[in-house]
Amino acid sequence: MSFLQDFFQLFMQRQDMLWTSLWEHIQLSIISLLIAVIIAVPVGILLSRKGRAAEFVIGIAAVLQTIPSLALLGFMILFVGIGTTPAIIALTAYALLPILRNTYTGIKEVDPAIREAARAMGMNSYRSLIKVELPIALPTVMAGIRTSMVLIVGTATLAALIGAGGLGDLIMTGIQRSNNEYILLGAIPAALLALSFDGILRVTERLSKRNSYKPVIAVIGLSLALIFVPMLAMRGTIGPDLVVGGKMGAEPEIVGNMYKHLIEDRTDLTVRVQGNLGATDFVFNALRVGDIDMYPEFSGTIVGELLALEDFSYDPDEAYEQAKEGIYDEYQFRFLEPMAYNNTYAIAVPRAEADENNIQTISDLENVAEEWTFGFSFEFIDRQDGYAGFPDHYGFELADVRSLDVTAGIRAIESGEVQGIDVFSTDPQIVENDLVVLEDDLSLFPPYQGAPLIRAQTLDQYPELEDVLNLLAGEITEEEIQELNYRVDIEDENPSDVAMDYLVENGFIEES
Repeated sequence: MSFLQDFFQLFMQRQDMLWTSLWEHIQLSIISLLIAVIIAVPVGILLSRKGRAAEFVIGIAAVLQTIPSLALLGFMILFVGIGTTPAIIALTAYALLPILRNTYTGIKEVDPAIREAARAMGMNSYRSLIKVELPIALPTVMAGIRTSMVLIVGTATLAALIGAGGLGDLIMTGIQRSNNEYILLGAIPAALLALSFDGILRVTERLSKRNSYKPVIAVIGLSLALIFVPMLAMRGTIGPDLVVGGKMGAEPEIVGNMYKHLIEDRTDLTVRVQGNLGATDFVFNALRVGDIDMYPEFSGTIVGELLALEDFSYDPDEAYEQAKEGIYDEYQFRFLEPMAYNNTYAIAVPRAEADENNIQTISDLENVAEEWTFGFSFEFIDRQDGYAGFPDHYGFELADVRSLDVTAGIRAIESGEVQGIDVFSTDPQIVENDLVVLEDDLSLFPPYQGAPLIRAQTLDQYPELEDVLNLLAGEITEEEIQELNYRVDIEDENPSDVAMDYLVENGFIEES
């Protein structure tokens, strides 16, 4: 009963977010489906007339559908940026195969005797197609369209990782916070939306059997209205001067909102925060193509992952200078002055396990390396300053290492399926789950000082930004950022409000 009460309370508190996300999801789905239909149905018809190329073209559509959706979304950022455009392209690509194959199959399977009868009545190929073949093939074509619609609605939840919005925003928030209520708040409407679309298309198919193409035309017209009327209503809306990006999680969104509030308080510029853009490569590529102007990054990530330096320094000042100089030389990005806290990687274990096995440092893990199971995030496993460099650095390997995302790792350690996970030193889950952060006694993890990573072109255009953003230099301790993260991740407060509270309480902005 408590779970249902919590879910209903969240629904009441987040209704505005839910309806906005649902509307974004509907628009993404309809646009992608219409484009897929516009492409796949004519191509399927053409292939039914030119059978030799059918296998090759349908094979290409099949290959597109086998590409992992996250990989495709991340790859496309470099070409079309973030937002709805890459999401629509990816969703359309995934929707092509069922429509294309069913259109081709439906027309090819029309009885040859019926075609002969149509020609005997004086119909040319075009009239035979419109009047005879397509109506007979319509159930098969509609089955492909319904399949594609369900596929689109489900896959569209991942579009949240590239700033396209939709119900995936709620699901990703729930995954990041290990909050089942948030996950269901996004997943239930997505499932109902898929069923609703399928039902509408099924009714359209039945009506079309009796009334020709009129129901299909009506549904297409309604879909176009749902897409373009809101666009026309928003025409003329002026966008922000700057976009601040952020990776998945509460902390990047909190710090990004601090940048926003400071900039808007000290200048005449307008700023939009685009958080939850996935892992480092997603948000960094968005910066490279200019879809965002800046985002909070860490010195250790720059030297260890973005620059892949093998001789990085473990001295905070030297590591910062390496990051600052290297990222400008390689990409012409400016890394401004860092904040006080060090959000480094760490390995954490349950307090009971640490006490029972006398585990205090990472070196102590050698005593349980063959017995324990570890759940490390994908990014941590691949990094040289993470588990990729662990065996050489510490001189032993962990026998059982599982690839888990951050949330799955937290849940696995709660259930006892794993005994160790990677965390960030500012993660509120450390306190929430009573974990012990092991001392990095041989200094595997470099310093992770956070600061704005900003395009040089942006600073050239708005030079006043440097002084404004550097107001946070040397500010925000680890204890403070842990508390701010806790307020967002655990107490479900708004990141913008939490950021403003900090700035007001510490005298950066006057209380209005």
